[in-house]
Amino acid sequence: MHLKIYDKNQIQKLTRKRLGETKLGESVQIINSTNLTDELKNSSAKFVLLGIPEDIGVRANYGRGGAHTAWQPALINILNTQSNEFLNGNKLLVLGHIEMNDLMKESENASNEVLRKLVSEVDKRVSEIIKTIIKSGKTPIIIGGGHNNSYGNIKGTAEGLFENEKIKSAEINCINCDAHSDFRPLEGRHSGNGFSYAFNEGFLKKYAIVGLHENYSSQSVMEELKKNSTTINFTSFEDIFIREELIFKEAVMKAISFTNDTYCGIELDMDTIQNIPSSAKTSSGISANQARQYVTWVAQNANAAYLHISEAAPVLSHIKTDNKTGKLIAYLVTDFIKAYKN
Repeated sequence: MHLKIYDKNQIQKLTRKRLGETKLGESVQIINSTNLTDELKNSSAKFVLLGIPEDIGVRANYGRGGAHTAWQPALINILNTQSNEFLNGNKLLVLGHIEMNDLMKESENASNEVLRKLVSEVDKRVSEIIKTIIKSGKTPIIIGGGHNNSYGNIKGTAEGLFENEKIKSAEINCINCDAHSDFRPLEGRHSGNGFSYAFNEGFLKKYAIVGLHENYSSQSVMEELKKNSTTINFTSFEDIFIREELIFKEAVMKAISFTNDTYCGIELDMDTIQNIPSSAKTSSGISANQARQYVTWVAQNANAAYLHISEAAPVLSHIKTDNKTGKLIAYLVTDFIKAYKN
């Protein structure tokens, strides 16, 4: 298994201690690498934090790289959040990150064809580890990488729940707050077709998109979404914020209602948030607070199986030391844990 498990010493080095205070990093749970499955099952933590430091899928989709840089600043900000009456750190187990260094090195100056083959290897690593976490009865919180990792998240979750006899077939639903549908053609794996591959292979049963940007949805993809209207539902950004045909919360609740018949993956692409450094940074998008509301509402009301925050790329910030992106991800993670209904 391609997994870098963090020990107590690594967590403590990233945690800034202060007299009279307790940070999440001082109270989060960790495991030893001796028996991953048993230790996860025996942990009292409900949530498992996992990083995916890669941007191969983004580059395979002709996007700007940098998504591999989200995990570390996000982790630091999460660990340095206060552990208090609103959130106790022992609810969270910090597992570590999926090893991607070998694939990242191989991807340097690689052709598009090679990049897409490498994404298939990323898929295998992600789905295997997500499946292990799900089979342990925990809820993964996955940070970083391109949105290509939606495929591994969905497949691993579906297979884990099925093997645990929680669902009758290996398929789950998914809600995605995103400027893009990531439902591009099956042309080799990349960040733009994680959901279409999961849908085509039967792991994705129902798919709901919140805030789809009309300017960045090709006609062929729109026709594909509409052709599958019984299993795919979307609300455009323009419907909500420009034409004001419905309010944001109504759009989110509509997506939840559409997907609430079984377990549901929760996806948030950071390129849907205005002016956040990402592979497809937008000047017109939802606010940071609206992203936090989205995560809170789905955690409260959906049958959430996991949370994935993708595509953030702090390295692309115009500010040399960008702390705001990692801090926003920490807010999103803690919002999800606080609001989680199950």
